[in-house]
Amino acid sequence: MTENYKVQTRWLFHSNIKLKILERYDDEIFDKLYEVLENIDTKYNSYSPNSFIAKINNNSGSFVSVDDTTIEILETIKYYSSKLDGEYDITIMPLIKLWGFYKDKQDAMPSAEEIEIVKRLVNYKNIEINKETKEVKIAKSQEIITGSFIKSFAVEKLVDKMKEMGIPRAIINAGGSTLRAVNDDIQSTWGVIVENPNDSESDLFDIEICNETFSTSAQTNTYVEINGKKYGHIISPKTGFPSENKQIGIITESGFIGDIISTGLYNQTPERFLQIIEELSKEIKIEGFLMDKEDKIYYSGGFENYIEK
Repeated sequence: MTENYKVQTRWLFHSNIKLKILERYDDEIFDKLYEVLENIDTKYNSYSPNSFIAKINNNSGSFVSVDDTTIEILETIKYYSSKLDGEYDITIMPLIKLWGFYKDKQDAMPSAEEIEIVKRLVNYKNIEINKETKEVKIAKSQEIITGSFIKSFAVEKLVDKMKEMGIPRAIINAGGSTLRAVNDDIQSTWGVIVENPNDSESDLFDIEICNETFSTSAQTNTYVEINGKKYGHIISPKTGFPSENKQIGIITESGFIGDIISTGLYNQTPERFLQIIEELSKEIKIEGFLMDKEDKIYYSGGFENYIEK
């Protein structure tokens, strides 16, 4: 018997978070599901004033008491930052501000000297974690930004809650950049439309995923315009400049890890992109594609198997 679905969308993490679940459930279940996301938002989002991350930022240079989840998050991030050649760095906030992403208007590019000075503040290795005392410290004047991972971390916690509640299948769309599939034998896959960054009216292709996440990064909608040229928000910690790649898509089992990797690989050359995926595939299930500034698309070994023929 075919069952229908119901959908609800709420605004969290500066994004529309859409949940699609079986129609058999009462609408009240949405409150319980969104409560999981709201809890993560309050406790771990750098934009939430009383979160653990905000406290770390507000006390840079000093140790701050945190909980086990904060340590879990930061240890995972530091591990994958090292795997991504340091091109993923959550202390990137000073560079993001330098490029004008928190100004009404950016009139000029940062100078080479300004970039070099601010780059000194960006180093994930300066995040100190003391597991025994449950304390974390960042270097003086450093600042962590959680935008590249916090909603996907929350989505994984939501999937855990769905499994605990016995929800057999669902699809979670977190702002269009994180799509998490929950499947059983009845609904074995979910289809995902991969948008064309050059043309919002067309698609690159469609893929199908099963109990996996599709994480995508692009600079299409978030950028600053300086002298008529658009500069995206994904900035290389090494060069201090926004990447010129156009889009990346990563398929993993964990959306939290997938979003980290998606952002970190965005700053890579196509050759290094493929190398890192090959290296990571020895540890986790992962496939992906990269569209460079010339619109050429590079696929990892098994990604095309996900594309609907």
